[in-house]
Amino acid sequence: MIIMSLMLYGWLLSGKYGNLQLMLLVGVVIGTGLKSVSSFMRKLLAPSEFDILQARLFGSVSNADESYFPIAIPLVVVASILLFMNAKRLNVLALGKATSTSLGVNHQRGVIYTLILVSLLMSVSTALLGPLTFYGFLVATMTYQLVPTFDHRYIFPMSVVLGFLVITGSYFFMYHVFRAQGVVSIIIELFGGIIFLVVLLRKGTL
Repeated sequence: MIIMSLMLYGWLLSGKYGNLQLMLLVGVVIGTGLKSVSSFMRKLLAPSEFDILQARLFGSVSNADESYFPIAIPLVVVASILLFMNAKRLNVLALGKATSTSLGVNHQRGVIYTLILVSLLMSVSTALLGPLTFYGFLVATMTYQLVPTFDHRYIFPMSVVLGFLVITGSYFFMYHVFRAQGVVSIIIELFGGIIFLVVLLRKGTL
């Protein structure tokens, strides 16, 4: 995943027209295509194998395999430390390409470096829990709304706390409010999708 990220980021974030919006658009197109191929391959499976795979495709804490912890925990710790050490540079990158370049920061290299660390953390969480659509967007949006500063030295700790609260809150709603024994990704995708639409509509009216 990191190798593919390097190839994708290096191609889409370089050159005259390289920008994050184009990268996100291409990512959506590639993701849709791969999802269609995955759906076709699932239809070729036997019913029993399909049920097992379908259960694994929903994000859940119960999917975590303890045998992965000796590899996953060091990767998460190292990536988190590197991100926190890069907090001051991220503050400069957030000012924009022109401003960060004028301040002596290589914008393209800084963005790719950050995205590689994010890809590492995403790959670990997906391997352990399964895909959680809108989880990162939900936590990031709530963090920027609640933290009264754009300093990433304070944003990162707050995002960790909110990420934990979102997971535990989803389990609380699932088991104690809806009285259901389902997967928490349903709750996260529901609220995350609503907030995603609200953010898009608000940006469209500005």
